[in-house]
Amino acid sequence: MNKKIIIAGGGTGGHIFPAIATAQALSMLDKTISILFVGAKNKMEMEKVPQAGFKIEGLDIAGYNRSSLIKNISLPFKLIKSFLQAYQIIKKFSPHVVVGVGGYASFPMLWLAQIKNIPTILLEQNSVAGKANRMLGKRANAICVAYEGMNKYFVDKKIIFTGNPVRHSISLSAISRLDALKFFELDENKKTILVIGGSQGAHSINEAVNKNLNVLVHEEIQLIWQTGNLYLSKAKASANGKKEIFVSEFITNMENAYAAADVVVSRAGAIAISELCVVKKPVIFVPFPLAAEDHQTANALKLVSKNAALIINDNEVNQKLVSTAVTLINNEEKQNELIKNIERMAIINADEIIANEILKLIK
Repeated sequence: MNKKIIIAGGGTGGHIFPAIATAQALSMLDKTISILFVGAKNKMEMEKVPQAGFKIEGLDIAGYNRSSLIKNISLPFKLIKSFLQAYQIIKKFSPHVVVGVGGYASFPMLWLAQIKNIPTILLEQNSVAGKANRMLGKRANAICVAYEGMNKYFVDKKIIFTGNPVRHSISLSAISRLDALKFFELDENKKTILVIGGSQGAHSINEAVNKNLNVLVHEEIQLIWQTGNLYLSKAKASANGKKEIFVSEFITNMENAYAAADVVVSRAGAIAISELCVVKKPVIFVPFPLAAEDHQTANALKLVSKNAALIINDNEVNQKLVSTAVTLINNEEKQNELIKNIERMAIINADEIIANEILKLIK
């Protein structure tokens, strides 16, 4: 039997990269499997998924726009169109299982699959379940989770603790610190901070770093700075002439960035956390305060409670971020303490565990 699997969702790297890791694990377990991704048109999955070697179909779907109500006028029409598109995709591809990874495209695909009694499995990456997953979880065959206590949202017998999939380029990386620093053209004799505000960047973190670039230069600390698109030109202008600062809109070779870093500053998205556990880095989390139900703060506090990370609230980032990062990078004892504790939380083979659970649903 030619096994067919649809993986639906996307929107951000936090949904896309675990989806790709899961697809890669499925392909390794059974090379005859046909995998089709379904994402939202004009979102980053339409670029990242083909780059990873998988086919993808796009739905005309968008989320509710809280900042501009007038932009929501077309939303009902987009929803209807996306459901019709999802129906046609299921009819044409005839999947044996549909996997939901979160994001706009996940709901119509999973909902229709459940109506048609096609087995479904959900990936819930965060410590607070999303509303769509809570609804879909009632009829899903299984829910793969990365945090304990998820029986607040899902039926106990459906929950499988798997951890979050991490890209093979990161989990299997053997790159040395020296080679990584050469990749960014940085000095091996200086300590390095990596700043990653998620795939879209983080304005508050960017502003705090930008205002304190001279502090970092004075302390002879190097910076690898992922800014996102909106802040890129401002960051490049500020870093102009400073050879110890590497600026990029988006870092594709994250395995190099992690290997080069002595300390990491990051938002607290679920996949960023999973990656940082795997690469064993001292991290300062700045949770995005507007994340649904403040789930990034909940994610970060799971590590902070085990002395595996530090946390700074977004509204304190200007006053505290750079000084805290400088203090940490100069305190090897504290770094080693954080490394020891974050390493204990790493799950290296989450992608393989999830892939095997998906295959169990194919009859």
